[in-house]
Amino acid sequence: MKRYLFIICFFFIASLQTNAQIDVGAKVPDGGKLLFDGTLELLHQNWKYWEGPRFKAEMPIKWEIVKDPVDAGFAMSSNDPAAAGGLYGAADIVTKEEFRDFRLHVEFLIQNEGGNSGVYLQNRYEIQVLDGDYGLHGMAAIINEHLPTQQAYHGLGKWNAYDILFRAARFKDGKLTEKARVTIYFNGQKIHEDREIQQVWGGPNSGLDGGNDGGKGITDRPGGIKLQAEGHQVLYRNIWIQEANLDDRSTNF
Repeated sequence: MKRYLFIICFFFIASLQTNAQIDVGAKVPDGGKLLFDGTLELLHQNWKYWEGPRFKAEMPIKWEIVKDPVDAGFAMSSNDPAAAGGLYGAADIVTKEEFRDFRLHVEFLIQNEGGNSGVYLQNRYEIQVLDGDYGLHGMAAIINEHLPTQQAYHGLGKWNAYDILFRAARFKDGKLTEKARVTIYFNGQKIHEDREIQQVWGGPNSGLDGGNDGGKGITDRPGGIKLQAEGHQVLYRNIWIQEANLDDRSTNF
């Protein structure tokens, strides 16, 4: 009996530890890198503007550091003036470092109705951040391709977390052999399990390869983590990444 109780307790504790790493407040794991902690220092150290075809901003980055409206600390606002009116690509920020396979944690808070932004994997594939919409172009969608399996959004004025395991597209002799794949937890709930991503959406202003063959011409190069500016008060904090080597095709975790 004691043995069975020990086994039950072991798996219960293991479950708590796993859940603690897939929700708001998740800590950087061993071997991970903190990309943003609410400070100007890490913003300028790890990020830059993405200078795509619609780029209109000027360095230094104008994303404002603001007081966290919920907890102690600070966050950054994606409401860059250069992106007013929804000009995505005009003032998006991207990590200076580029990645292939990785585990990513991003926390965001939408302050106003209809607030819009986006998290881009490899500066290609958008995971939507959009208040008030649940659909293929709505909150937590792998944009235009996969609807989240459940609605886990905490709502306006509350912190939310994406936890993502991403496997980059594979190539052989310069030709695409396997498309990118991703598993995503939203506020601790699995919403996408090992989904294949077909293309880059939104054209050349959206990200890398967006102008190649209508977004289908994916190339074999790494890309940064990009956050989209669309003239809305969407805040970000606690962003970290852990590089991986996903030789197995599955991204489930």
